[in-house]
Amino acid sequence: SMRICVLALAGFGLAACSPSEDSAPDLIDALTALCGQSFEGQVTSDDPRDADFASQQLVIHVRACEADVVRVPFHVGEDRSRVWVFTRQADGGVELKHNHRHEDGEQDALSMYGGRTVGAASGTALDFPADQFSKDLFEREGIPDSMQNTWSVSITDTAYIYELNRPNRHFRAEFDLTTPVDTPPAAW
Repeated sequence: SMRICVLALAGFGLAACSPSEDSAPDLIDALTALCGQSFEGQVTSDDPRDADFASQQLVIHVRACEADVVRVPFHVGEDRSRVWVFTRQADGGVELKHNHRHEDGEQDALSMYGGRTVGAASGTALDFPADQFSKDLFEREGIPDSMQNTWSVSITDTAYIYELNRPNRHFRAEFDLTTPVDTPPAAW
């Protein structure tokens, strides 16, 4: 991480370094701090296409935390097919992938799409524009509008917020981090 160093003029010119904003907790650190916990949320956007999600219980479970990878299952009612996979990249960027599986564990045809931050990422609010793999997948699956997707994730002291944005489409769900809920069954 970047550090701001101030050169001491006295003595032998020792450098004193203090952390800059770049070494503040990032999204991976913030998720890791929640590891093992589950939180309930709700759809906070008003697109009629999201009525099915809005009518069901939404729960995230920060389930598996490694040094640079955090897996967060996202349950919609009884549907346990979704896992968000956040990976810290060697260049300081963060990648978000959507792992979708069927109940039998088989990977869905529409899976592992997502994107990565543009350049190094800092802070706990990040945007993930669709990567080339995702654009190719969306085109192949006949959903070209999704090629313009940008996913956004932010964590505050009280909320985990997930958004999907593209022209003429906005989905937003907010999860209450102040009150952990019972851990749901594992994702499929």
